[in-house]
Amino acid sequence: MLHRFIFICCLLGLLVVPTFAGDEAPAWLKQLTTVTTPTYEKDVPAVVLLDEQITTLDNDGKLTITENYAVKILLREGKEVATATAVYLTSSSKVKEIKGWLIRPDGTVKKYDKDNVLDLISDPDDVYNETRFKLIDASDDADAGYIFGYQVVKEERPLFNQDIWGFQGRLPTLVSKYTLTLPQGWNATSVTFNRPNIEPTVTGNSYTWQLQNLQPIPPEPASPAVRNLAPRLVVNYAPTTSAKNSFGRTFANWTEVSRWTSEVHDPQAILDDNIAVKARDLTVNAKTELDKIRAIGTFVQNLQYISIDIGVGRGNGMIPRPSTLVLSRAYGDCKDKANLMRAMLKALKIEAYPIAIYSGDPTYVREEWASPYQFNHCIIAVKVSDETQAPTVINHPALGRLLIFDATDPYTPVGDLPDYLQGSFALIAAGDKGGLAKMPVTSPESNMLERSGEITLTADGGINGVLKERSVGQSASMERRMFRELSATEYTKAVERWVTHGATSAKVTKVTPVDNSAEAKFNLDVEFNANSYGQLMQGRLLVFKPAVVSRRDALLLTEPKRKHPVLLESNAFTEKMTFKLPEGFIVDETPEAIKIETQFGKYSTSYEVKDGKLIFTRTLVINTSVIPVEKYESVRSFYSKMRDAEQSPVVLIKK
Repeated sequence: MLHRFIFICCLLGLLVVPTFAGDEAPAWLKQLTTVTTPTYEKDVPAVVLLDEQITTLDNDGKLTITENYAVKILLREGKEVATATAVYLTSSSKVKEIKGWLIRPDGTVKKYDKDNVLDLISDPDDVYNETRFKLIDASDDADAGYIFGYQVVKEERPLFNQDIWGFQGRLPTLVSKYTLTLPQGWNATSVTFNRPNIEPTVTGNSYTWQLQNLQPIPPEPASPAVRNLAPRLVVNYAPTTSAKNSFGRTFANWTEVSRWTSEVHDPQAILDDNIAVKARDLTVNAKTELDKIRAIGTFVQNLQYISIDIGVGRGNGMIPRPSTLVLSRAYGDCKDKANLMRAMLKALKIEAYPIAIYSGDPTYVREEWASPYQFNHCIIAVKVSDETQAPTVINHPALGRLLIFDATDPYTPVGDLPDYLQGSFALIAAGDKGGLAKMPVTSPESNMLERSGEITLTADGGINGVLKERSVGQSASMERRMFRELSATEYTKAVERWVTHGATSAKVTKVTPVDNSAEAKFNLDVEFNANSYGQLMQGRLLVFKPAVVSRRDALLLTEPKRKHPVLLESNAFTEKMTFKLPEGFIVDETPEAIKIETQFGKYSTSYEVKDGKLIFTRTLVINTSVIPVEKYESVRSFYSKMRDAEQSPVVLIKK
């Protein structure tokens, strides 16, 4: 993302925005300058005065969308919000107008019109991408006390007669409203997420949903995404039985969405001789059903990911390319990869289905609204027999045992599923038998990180040690991602930062990573030494922390109060550190061993002295959980006690 930001900033540097004498703001924006804004916490950078979208559907199926937006900057740090962005697709939509105005505290106005607009591609690195956006950036001219407003007018043709409206982002919002005007004989229905249902005000053929005085949504550690905290409206619109509908479509239930998705996916899973030969070659040494699936899955994962979306607005963004084309070109996007894998498995008499899912937020998709618009990613469900056992197998009431797999993520092998997909509702596209289903959540033990260490402690407090880590599941995927994405030098430096975070003066002398992706494992051995790790006091007391390095997934919940739930992900950790004591020293004092057990997790420590060695162990198990605000203190206390235990020192005394 950084390179995209630099690319845009470089272009913005070329843009000179002139100031015109006598610039005027529109009446709707000037009226907002008289609004008295509430008092917020001192770190709130800006307040949205108006966020409005007016959508009009004509008799030919064309939408005209007008956006009116105004924000008042409260802090100088908030001037970055003084931007206007209009996203469009070159094949099916256009931006008819985009204008902006900056109103200074003295009432003078600076206008931004077509001469001040940048027209940019969404990703400069894409081979081809129909998504573009027009941009006005007034942030360099803005400051605290300024009001920035813009108006965008777009035209587009919707693929489905459905829409989504988010009432706010993190900023407080005084007025947010969505208006939908339909042709004669049409009507609209809606569902509201993240708050009680909002009923529209209906005037003739126009429906308006409005909220006022929405409070800021501050970021908090392990919090739900803003999209799952802010009110969100979803709308269906359709003709009554007496009106005709020759464009778009709406879905009454998830079976209809499954049927439509199967209709556009199934014809593309073509099995020809080339695919059959390739499938047989890849599985010639496979002994089990899982071995066959793993061989095909690994091959597809390793194909280059390239997205070339043409005709997105006409539905092509949801239709995979023919499997024969994907194999011959050796690249594809998520739906292309899932489609090719289906065709290759078909050659082995193994049935599979595409799954539409939302990537990045397992709580985003809601059962109440049957719509393909809820998804942004495609994975696969493979029908397996009882012989195949894996953490990501689910039992579907109509389709039987299904192995869920992401053929795009190169770091998560067959039998596992990226944590950002686990537990999500997703659409299994299997015609009339398909529908919405809950994705698997792997157990903490399936994501285990086991660490052992042999540490020699010297009389002056120095240490020499070897750490051995053995991780599986998503713990291994996290390590694998870092190992593959960084150069060897960068990876070593990352390991050094981790070790020295606990042992501040440590020097890493050897790093040995071993990636065993086929078995969903990752091993890491680290050799290091550190002078003055322990503190020698009065020449006879040696004090040191037995938790030499961090658990890697430390969660800081230090605030006494919280506004939003805490989201915890499934994982497990165990560590056994053996310290060889310096000659002439014995253990004088160890911290009290602790054992904490809750519904969402458990943690324990222990200390043992044996044969001139101190053995320190700690274990942690966290279950996938959503901790409501009213129970925040329980999870805060859990992590607080854990931090205290890991900061507690051992005291040695010289005999």
